[in-house]
Amino acid sequence: MVKEPRPGRVKTRLARGLGPIGAAWWFRHQTAALLRRLEDPRWRLTLAVAPDAEGLASRVWPAHLPRRAQGRGDLGQRMGRVLRSLPPGPAVIIGGDIPGITRAHVARAFAALGTHHAVIGPAPDGGYWLIGLRRTAAPPATLFQAVRWSSPQARADTEASLGDLTIAHVDSLHDVDTVEDLPHAPRPAPGLPARRQRRACAR
Repeated sequence: MVKEPRPGRVKTRLARGLGPIGAAWWFRHQTAALLRRLEDPRWRLTLAVAPDAEGLASRVWPAHLPRRAQGRGDLGQRMGRVLRSLPPGPAVIIGGDIPGITRAHVARAFAALGTHHAVIGPAPDGGYWLIGLRRTAAPPATLFQAVRWSSPQARADTEASLGDLTIAHVDSLHDVDTVEDLPHAPRPAPGLPARRQRRACAR
């Protein structure tokens, strides 16, 4: 799940500390590094982009990766739409703002779907960095309903929306929502001073 990295339109809470250009720069380079790291022959990496038209035509993201529009609605509506649009079989969704994800984390999530209907990668703030479904049957109609997004209850609400599905939990990882989260995250370009970071994004 990626947003077009335009200043003022992406990572708005992070922008309160870094400024709109710094936050957009961080997201663009963090996501690019993540995509390079996660490409693997064991799965097919697909970009769910927003805004739809801009994301589908964007030159920011690797041209060889397939793309799907997220569509309208809240995060749950968009994730549900993406899950339902994918070919049959196990699928996991992640965001672009979790610097610690490795191929090993993704592999463990897919392995968990061998024995459970759903898998969640928890985040320490009560949210989650990954959700996946085995998708051997249609997801419950309640999926992602009544979830308090961007709150400490997001993971618990999502699990409640899964109904009777069995849920596996994998590694806990930090996402980056605010500047206070950055100490938990490796820098996309180590050693690049803050002033140069802003120039790099502005080019």
